[in-house]
Amino acid sequence: MEQAPITVAIEREVDSSMDRYAQVWVRHGVDLATHFDGFLGAGWVRESPETNRWHMIYRFADRATLDAWEGSPERQQWLTSGATFAKESRIERRTGIEGWFDAPEGVVVDDDARVEIRQVAPAPPRWKQIVIVWLAFFPMNVLISWLLGLIPGFDDLLLPLRLLISTVILAPIMVGLILPFITRLAQPWLHPRRTS
Repeated sequence: MEQAPITVAIEREVDSSMDRYAQVWVRHGVDLATHFDGFLGAGWVRESPETNRWHMIYRFADRATLDAWEGSPERQQWLTSGATFAKESRIERRTGIEGWFDAPEGVVVDDDARVEIRQVAPAPPRWKQIVIVWLAFFPMNVLISWLLGLIPGFDDLLLPLRLLISTVILAPIMVGLILPFITRLAQPWLHPRRTS
């Protein structure tokens, strides 16, 4: 079976005092990669002039050539040389041409499985995130606490043990069901459409 090209998208936080050096460092990394079989290209963009977040991508012909680059001593030495000013915050691998054109977010490729690329809006303000988490957590916490209180002897347990039991129950419900649901419900408020 023919292997699809793989695009790797990396988000890095770059020390703003090292911008010029970081630009040279990125170009050097791209130059190193060009000497490896299967290299199809690379690029990088800053998110905006006010941020220290950089998005970098590179593309290889298949998994084997990508692995050869990523495992190479040259790349390891290059990464080490930038470790003091460029910190990786997210890495994603994608197949298909769409990897070059969408925002740096998508479903991680798992053994060349189907890839869904999504357009990404910037994260909402922290205060909105806090409101959503509270709106999801408070009623569920009340409900779970009330239900557990119906169990004979539960209220006699030590507080840390009661909290352990309730959080073990709450965490998967919150992460798997409630937070995704309330986040979808609140999308118009979290990401209001900007009018021109």
